[in-house]
Amino acid sequence: MNYYDFIIVGAGSAGSVIANRLSENSKVSVLLLEAGDKEHFYAQMPMSFGLFINKAGVNWRYSSQPEPGTADRKIPIPRGKMTGGSSSINGMVYVRGQPLDYDTWAQHGNKGWGWSEVSRIFNKMENYKNSKNDYRGKSGPLKISKLADENPLYNALLKSAKSLGYPINDDYNGPNQEGIAKIQATILNGRRMSADYCYLKPALKRSNLKIITGAMTEKLIINDDQCSGVIYKKNNQIFKVMCNKEVILSAGAIASPQILELSGVGNPEVLNKNGIIIKHSLSAVGENFQDHFMARLQWKLKDKKFSYNYRGRGINKYSEMIKYIFARKGLFSLPAASIIAFLKTQENLETPNIQIQYIPFSVGSLKKRVFHDFPGMAAACYQLRPNSTGSIHICSPSPYDQPSIKFNFLDNDIDRTTLIDAVKIMRNIVEAKPMDLIRDFEHSPGNSISTDKEIEQYIRETAETGFHPSGTCRMGPGSNAVVDDKLRVHGIKGLRVADASIFPTIPSGNTNAACIMVGEKAAELINK
Repeated sequence: MNYYDFIIVGAGSAGSVIANRLSENSKVSVLLLEAGDKEHFYAQMPMSFGLFINKAGVNWRYSSQPEPGTADRKIPIPRGKMTGGSSSINGMVYVRGQPLDYDTWAQHGNKGWGWSEVSRIFNKMENYKNSKNDYRGKSGPLKISKLADENPLYNALLKSAKSLGYPINDDYNGPNQEGIAKIQATILNGRRMSADYCYLKPALKRSNLKIITGAMTEKLIINDDQCSGVIYKKNNQIFKVMCNKEVILSAGAIASPQILELSGVGNPEVLNKNGIIIKHSLSAVGENFQDHFMARLQWKLKDKKFSYNYRGRGINKYSEMIKYIFARKGLFSLPAASIIAFLKTQENLETPNIQIQYIPFSVGSLKKRVFHDFPGMAAACYQLRPNSTGSIHICSPSPYDQPSIKFNFLDNDIDRTTLIDAVKIMRNIVEAKPMDLIRDFEHSPGNSISTDKEIEQYIRETAETGFHPSGTCRMGPGSNAVVDDKLRVHGIKGLRVADASIFPTIPSGNTNAACIMVGEKAAELINK
């Protein structure tokens, strides 16, 4: 039987960081278990997010339960299944969130997680050369750049927003998030900057770090409220590994609560229903599930020079591929969006409450990602801090069965009103005068959908997840949380959770930056 000082389950955005930082100490041994394979070769190409959106083998391809509130649809939930995790398949949009997000975490009883503390960690991990002050990090492992692509569409969108009174913000990751700007992305010189590339690869040469891929964690070894190891399967063989110090669960907001429940930690009703022996009662496991609910609209444009649709179809896509291979430019070098806006739906709000992203292409199907045969653009919006919460729970004693995922999107009146207002603002910017020479007409849903009731119904029937699942192993004191502010599982020794599942509330924007921050913070807490 093999022993390691630390065992990390999951080589995603947080787990990769923790493996790197813990293995910096040559006196400790670190094992990193990853259910997927090594990062896919195509992951280095930014536009691979379209290729991986529904690809078996590199994507867990979860889906939610049908719910009346979302027109009884099963909503796809892509999650990365390779080293780098979802940072290797995501849209690479880099957003820290608002200071308010983290001060709220601290206000919930999580000492050390306020903005004054976590901003130092963001600076530590960032390598962003465009910053004109010390507010941003310039020498960290995670390389970030501002969108370099040029397109008349982008300037027109910025001018349209400004004409409506919305500010242009040079750095939405700076002191003030509000405004519209070009995207900042985890891309450098046309290469995706995943957690695998920025954190794992530099650590591979260390003899005290062992990474096992294709290792499906079946459960944690827990006896007498002590976690002492992990049981996993690889190549149809069962293995048991033991730890001298701690197990760190970094499997993500879906798999981390699933693994806890399979290991006997969770709500007794859920565990009994699925024939799991109760090791420790912790009713908050799998609750407080949050994600961003994203509404999408598309427009036809007047000229193909404003859109990547033609360049992504037929023989043209091969010339774009050649451009990427030799110059690292063009369609295949782009993140999931080019222009981003953080705005308020009401003037009396203290900070932005919605996010809008504008995309220089349009597709007929999100699942297949086939470009329209006309020049088009898309836009997507969501409420930054939704009030609705759902749950994730096992529905069988097998780790190979997907858990039951319930969003409860739009379960709250404020959520409904905010998202309807966001769609209206998103439309207004595209319909403003500076876009007249570029915009033709709204392709979907079209002008026939105009009243609040019609917009709400359209959202329920078509909106998708923002790919930001979080909150299912909530951090905080008391019975409504799973981990304390040191990320230690309540009532279990030798076990921490460190990934998006620990977010007490969802951050205001894309969540990968916050996941990496949690990894950095976890490593500091463990190394104390």
